[in-house]
Amino acid sequence: MSAAPNPVRTNPRSPSIPSLVRTRVRAAVRRPGRLTPEEAEARTLVLRLCSLLLQYPDAELTAAREALAAAVETLPASPAAAELSAFAGWLTGQEPDALERHYVEMFDLRRRSGLYLTYYLHGDTRRRGMALLTLNQRYRAAGWDTDGGELPDHLPVVLEFAALAGPGAGEAPLRQHRRGLELIHRALTDADSPYRHVLGALLTLLPPPSDADRAAVDQLIAEGPPNEDVGLDPYGTYGQGEFAPPGTFVPPMPAPPTRMPAHPTSRTEGPR
Repeated sequence: MSAAPNPVRTNPRSPSIPSLVRTRVRAAVRRPGRLTPEEAEARTLVLRLCSLLLQYPDAELTAAREALAAAVETLPASPAAAELSAFAGWLTGQEPDALERHYVEMFDLRRRSGLYLTYYLHGDTRRRGMALLTLNQRYRAAGWDTDGGELPDHLPVVLEFAALAGPGAGEAPLRQHRRGLELIHRALTDADSPYRHVLGALLTLLPPPSDADRAAVDQLIAEGPPNEDVGLDPYGTYGQGEFAPPGTFVPPMPAPPTRMPAHPTSRTEGPR
């Protein structure tokens, strides 16, 4: 009996930049035989770069921009490499505060380009909670622990898992959410955001969209995802309401009410 794979911990907000450049391949399972070792390595690097580049540009990520751009330049010529090179050129030329503002505008204030994939497929329904649990179980079955820093359907998390687990089982969630990824790419393109290049690079790794995929994306743009207002579990509360049109501010979800203890405690704290 083979030993279980060692869990791999990652924090989506705090990527290990030196390890990315030093060890490009960290997959724990075999790649399909149709990929050469060089192709598998390049594919893994593209996925890991997409994962890193779609994370919030905090101080650590901003400080690593040159290293990330250098990693992009090591990729063999391909459509994905060209897309990532275009994005890296923009990334390295921006001021940190401008990067932060643009990221928040694109991914936090616009539901058509949010990075939580199950929302596009299931919307605000009970099925979304089950989809998130299933995705978490997939990660754990592969011996991967995300540390709970993000929901399991957050695109950078899904991409990191794809890089670790390989094109078969690892990329299955990306293929499952192909239509949502297409919608995000369209929204970023409509907004003329350089992040469209990162989504464009990712989409080059997936099968081309079918006519049914295109029709489903058109319907999703027109109608939004499914909606169900009652009986949602905690995993199903993200992104309530209809899609906001480009440029429209969407307020964040309200925080849950603070529950006071049933009986007064012996400790009294003054205002801070």
